[in-house]
Amino acid sequence: MKAAQQILEIFEAHGIDTVFGYPGGCIMPLYDALVDSVGVTHVLCRHEQGCALAADGYARSSGRVGVAIATSGPGATNLITGVANAHRDSVPMVIITGQTPSAMIGTDAFQEVDVLGMTLDIVKHSALVTRPEDVGPAIDEALRLAASGRPGPVWIDIPKDVLQGEVTVRDRAALPASGRSPNRGPSSAELAAVLDMLRRARRPLLYSGGGVSRAGAEAAFRSFAEASGLPHVYSLNGIGNAGRAQAADLGMLGMHGSRAANQAVDACDLLVVVGARLDDRATGRLAGFAPNARLIHIDIDAAELDKRRRAELALRGELAPVLSTLAGALAERPLAIAAWRRRCRDWRAHHGFAAAMPADPTAPIGGPAFVRALSEAAPVDAIVACDVGQHQMWVAQHFAFAEPRNHLSSGGLGTMGYGLPAAIGAQFAHPERPVINIAGDGSFMMNVQELATIRRYRLPVKIVIADNACLGMVRQQQELFYANRESQIDLDDNPDFAALAAAFDIPTHRVTCWGGVESGLRTLFCSPGAALLHVAIDRADNVWPTVAPGRANGEMLHAAPSPIPMTAIASPTAEA
Repeated sequence: MKAAQQILEIFEAHGIDTVFGYPGGCIMPLYDALVDSVGVTHVLCRHEQGCALAADGYARSSGRVGVAIATSGPGATNLITGVANAHRDSVPMVIITGQTPSAMIGTDAFQEVDVLGMTLDIVKHSALVTRPEDVGPAIDEALRLAASGRPGPVWIDIPKDVLQGEVTVRDRAALPASGRSPNRGPSSAELAAVLDMLRRARRPLLYSGGGVSRAGAEAAFRSFAEASGLPHVYSLNGIGNAGRAQAADLGMLGMHGSRAANQAVDACDLLVVVGARLDDRATGRLAGFAPNARLIHIDIDAAELDKRRRAELALRGELAPVLSTLAGALAERPLAIAAWRRRCRDWRAHHGFAAAMPADPTAPIGGPAFVRALSEAAPVDAIVACDVGQHQMWVAQHFAFAEPRNHLSSGGLGTMGYGLPAAIGAQFAHPERPVINIAGDGSFMMNVQELATIRRYRLPVKIVIADNACLGMVRQQQELFYANRESQIDLDDNPDFAALAAAFDIPTHRVTCWGGVESGLRTLFCSPGAALLHVAIDRADNVWPTVAPGRANGEMLHAAPSPIPMTAIASPTAEA
């Protein structure tokens, strides 16, 4: 068979039944093979960035490898933002691009780009395959690498003539399936040291991140959290790790975290970090992060251990077995931290996230109150794909998630336009479940062309546009830290979103005051197919709390102060 045909056979062998792509000249042999494929469904997105972000949403929501396909040159470069997004959030993806024919590489041929050179920093691994007989092994390896250890994107670039080359099919029965590779993990002495530090601590705190769901360790994490009784905080990508409405849940920490979470981090004497990377949005000024605490850091990736702060105990290993072992030991001999737990519960009651629900039906709609109402109205198993901006933070603060895979959000890269294609990918991964895209008016326009994908495949994605007629997060930063000097943030010339959606056969309901929210949400969720709810959000609404750039989390702002001049804000590089 041709190498292009072999790629599809390998997909089927690995259980890959859905791919996202856009055809073009140098990837044409693979698209020709798709005509005869019955085991692989190809989803035609309307922009290559949409392909990559849809593959991301597919992978995040399901735990399976997402696949994106494009041609050479602009097709490949259009994928780059989506691939960087997956890399920063450790999402398993395989990217396959066509390349100019082998004899023309290096001649500045039509649509020739050194895409491997351009993407070295945003992939887990990449390869240019130069012989047809190497295509099968390269795809096999890519699927295993993407999902093993710390997941991430793997990029395979294949010249057109190589895709067309003949290959001999060999027995693949002995090849290992894609999945997580075995890891020796911590020793019994290291695990004993963890238990000793936990039992000596008087104010231990649990901090989890996206690594929990990436490892499929949700059940083990919850067993550990319950057995230890530790109060816990989490990163943006760790939302949902502990489930809904847990008494020990203090909320998200960091720049837009709860005051309760940041107070607990400041006060704890031991911080147990599980599957999180201590990124700058979580820690604030690093010298002020957990200043009274010793650190235990557990992660699959050795590169994250001691990267930003040295841990007293750094353990590399698969999270599920490590947490299960610790949970078993703690269940036999619980920790004596009742006073600390009471203190954290008090912080949660008085300084957790709160939203004022207006009594006046004519009142303007505030972001936090609307997201609270949306959370209460949405099905408990709904998957939410969020765009980037103020609405993203309101969702992180006020939407209750039962599972971390129900919350899809661009954390490390902050990619505007992420939400709509990610929702499409999630809907293909879970055709029976409700999927909601929550977007701002700015981010929605970034990948608005994917409404055509929703129409083509008749996807029942529910879209919510929180429209404050501006780039809200930028406006907030300009208000607080640039003396309220607004620059290039007005979006009051947005298109008529109802007319835009109607062009794609998507019904729209518009809500302009608080009294219309309940009926608007009811209309949205009662719609059998795709539907759009356009919500007018108060332009002046800000995300609270917030931390000024370069400041410690303990200095977070809780209400609008006088504008802070930039000269008064410490540079993030100054602490070095």
